[in-house]
Order: sequence, then C-alpha cells, then structure tokens
Amino acid sequence: MSEMNTSRVSEFILTGFPGLHPEYYGLASAVLFLVYFVTVLANITVFYLFATNRCLHKPMYYIILNLSACDLLFSTATLPKIISRYWFQAGTISFTGCFVQMFFVHYLGSVNSFILFLMAFDRYLAICHPLRYATYLKQTTLFFLSLSAWIIAIIVPVILVIRAYPLPFCGPNKISHCFCDHVGITGLACTDRTPYSFAAFVGAMITLLVPLSFIVFSYSAILIDVSKIAGFKNRIKSLSTCSTHLIIISLYYLPRCFVYLTSYVGIVFSTDVRIVIIMLYSLGPPMVNPLIYCLRAKDIRQYIKEILKIKWSKVKIHLTTKTF
Repeated sequence: MSEMNTSRVSEFILTGFPGLHPEYYGLASAVLFLVYFVTVLANITVFYLFATNRCLHKPMYYIILNLSACDLLFSTATLPKIISRYWFQAGTISFTGCFVQMFFVHYLGSVNSFILFLMAFDRYLAICHPLRYATYLKQTTLFFLSLSAWIIAIIVPVILVIRAYPLPFCGPNKISHCFCDHVGITGLACTDRTPYSFAAFVGAMITLLVPLSFIVFSYSAILIDVSKIAGFKNRIKSLSTCSTHLIIISLYYLPRCFVYLTSYVGIVFSTDVRIVIIMLYSLGPPMVNPLIYCLRAKDIRQYIKEILKIKWSKVKIHLTTKTF
C-alpha cells in the first residue's frame, strides 16, 4: 500500500484506561482534575516566588524555573483532554489535533531531560569547580544553555511527526492511552510500523540516554570529590546541596528505565497497568516537583517562612485591633 496520505480517519478516540468501569468515570475525572489543579497551582507558585524574591535569581533557581515551565506545559498539553473524556464523555480528538498533542508530549519530555542535564551540570560545577562556578555559569551563559535545551529538543519530535503524519490510516482509530503518542498513533497505521518504531526508539535513546550519561558522569565525579573532603559532616553537607536534584532526576529516570528494562527482558504488563505506570511517571513529577523545591531548597524554604511570618503578624495585629 502506498504510504501517501490516503487517510480515511478524521479523528482519533482516546480510550483512557480501557478496563475502567463507567461507574468510576466521575471519580477518575475528579482525581485527574485535582492532579491538574495542584500541578498548575504549585508551578505558578514557583513563578511567583521567583518573581517576588531577587535572592532566588541564581543559576540553580533559573534551571528550576525552566523545569517548572516544562512541567506546567506538559500537564496542560495532556490532562485537559483526558479529563473531558471522563467528565463529559468527550474522548475524540481531531486527526491534526492528535499529532499536535503527540508533538508536545515528546517535545516537552525531551526538554525535561535536557533541563535535568543542566541541573547535573550546575551541581558538577558548584562542587567540583567551586572557584570557577561564577565564571562558567553566568546569567547569560545559563540563558543560552536553557534556550538551547528548548530549541534542540524540537528536532526529534518534528522528525517523528513529519514521518508519521502522511501514513495511511484506514482502519481502527482508538488509541489505548490517555494522550496521543508516537507508539499509539503509528500502531493504527495501515502499513508496517517497524521503520517508524525504530526511528522513535533511536530518538528516545538520544534524548534520554545522552543526558543520563552526563548525569551519571557528573554525580560520579561529585562523589569522588566529596570523598576527599575531610570530616563526615562536611561530606554530608556537600551532598545535601544535590539532594533536590537527585530526587527530581530519580522521579524522571527510574520509572522510565524500569519500563524499558522490563520490556527488554520480556515482561509484559496489561494495557491498564502499563497506562497507569506511564501516567504516574509522566504526571506525578510535575505535581510533586514544586513541593520538593519548597521543602529541600534552603532559599525557597526560608522565603516561604518569611512570607508566612509576615502574614501571621498581620493576622495577629488584626485580631488585636478587633479585640480592643
């Protein structure tokens, strides 16, 4: 069959969780809406804290701001549609709209990976080359690196969309997922998807393993440098500056590595279990990352304490005024 765009499919249907009983649709939509609401509120709070406190205008927090923007955009690109699928039984998405969503899913996932690369680079310079940190990681340099991450990440998703969009879709149009992705779309094409799945696999390996390789290298170098520091407490203090980054990096990479390894050794999950796992590692970190920043980042934690202290003082003054 010719691989020209002979598509007779005008829209796709997102099944969400195929095994979910209709009586739980309301609960599913409520949970997904809560996840989206918390994600938006938490990440907007990060932007507010950054905008109102110049003490946070440091390289590490600029990187966190990029990650927060990426998390917010990813959740906005994926959650509203699946919420409407369960809330309003509106699970259809237009042919072009599905490809647009696929682009943003893979693009923002790639950006996330490159931003984590920058996090590791920041900690590597701060611990292994502290005297050169301010020289190497100036504000202009960090802006260029961040912008490069957002630009370079476009390449693979654009290639995936350009290769997949002209495929002939002449049969089923149900995507067993909560959002459109490359595997879900190309699996419905009326042609052999092997050449396309290989290209997608190579792209995924580039965007995941290249940053991960540097992250492993940087933290190995950090551990070697920290081991040379005299005193156990001093070593722990140095490592504690990496704790926020390590938690965020683990939340992003460990579940993905687990899914790839299990598929490699032949462990097969049911469709529902697979979708739940993907949703957890895709939508969980954007919701909890801001909480990790606020609890683990000393400057953010201190600023929040100051805000709460001022608010509490105003409340006490107001109550005292009313009493007298």
